[in-house]
Amino acid sequence: MTVTTQDVLRWLEVSQQVFAEHQQQLTEMDQAVGDGDLGISLDRGFTAVRAELSANPPADPRSVFQNVATVLIKTMGGSSGPLLGTFFLRAGATCADKSELEPADVVALFQAGVEGLQDRGKAALGDKTMLDAFIPAVDAMRSALEAGSSLADILDRGAAAAESGVQATVAMQARKGRASYLGERSVGHADPGAAAAHLLVQAAADVWRP
Repeated sequence: MTVTTQDVLRWLEVSQQVFAEHQQQLTEMDQAVGDGDLGISLDRGFTAVRAELSANPPADPRSVFQNVATVLIKTMGGSSGPLLGTFFLRAGATCADKSELEPADVVALFQAGVEGLQDRGKAALGDKTMLDAFIPAVDAMRSALEAGSSLADILDRGAAAAESGVQATVAMQARKGRASYLGERSVGHADPGAAAAHLLVQAAADVWRP
């Protein structure tokens, strides 16, 4: 299966629905370790994304991701907007001159997005951030791609690894972001950013299949 521009738009539409459905859960998770507004910010940001893409449908995947990045940076508060904006901007850069994405292109866009997060946020695996879901997801996707798996299997493995990554953050002490101010008190809570990352990967797995 290849991913078309319409498939990318559908992923973002479903992501908006998922973040709306999980707004309260993500907000409560963020209240335990952060500013308490992540669910609200994600809902606001992706609702604005959906409105923009519906009003002005981009012609190719790269343009979609560029538009998403711009909207999220403008509409989301705190550090999440710039971080996710960077993710989508870097992801879009891998799609230049492509009207459809092969499985290798999909893995490449997620990997580039994650590398953008690392460059922007200066965080690493184990710091109790969204990278603790995204990095395992990308590693699992890459392994599945190298094994010759289908796109659906690649994304399913990525989503499963991201979910495991979220659970792993419960035992971690935060070393980045607002949660790091809590010190040892951050232990025992799953990271809301990692949970959001898992939802994003899971949405792609749910949408991008035959």
